[in-house]
Amino acid sequence: MSLQQKINDDLKQALIAKDELKLSTLRLLKSDIQYELTKTGATSISDEQVSNLIKSNQKKRKEAASEYRKANRIDLAEKEESEEQILISYLPASMPETEIKLVVEKIIAELNAKTPNEAGKVIGKVMLELKGKNADGSIVSNLVKTLLSNS
Repeated sequence: MSLQQKINDDLKQALIAKDELKLSTLRLLKSDIQYELTKTGATSISDEQVSNLIKSNQKKRKEAASEYRKANRIDLAEKEESEEQILISYLPASMPETEIKLVVEKIIAELNAKTPNEAGKVIGKVMLELKGKNADGSIVSNLVKTLLSNS
């Protein structure tokens, strides 16, 4: 079953169960998927594209929750965090930091990078290598900068 189909099925189940939070979250996600379909003229999109849409939505929720916390709106922050957790449940498990570090070290050795000025080049190559493996870009960035500043 494709990720797109799973989201559609879960949307129907949330509607039947009257789970308002999950229903609204999945409706927004389905809207984004529908927009992509309209843009490309396709009848379905790949699981990778759906995952990218989920990650984008998840990032928006995380940023919104942070802003709500700064504004002392805990109720809205908690709602955004709950929606973020719903979205995360559709993503594959995140890659462990130890595995990311091994890839970063390998790429640094391949490129013979020595200074923090070369971080962008290393990050780009690492992200290409880890594409589709659900590696957090901020972890990659921090590891690259730390390893290059220590050399």
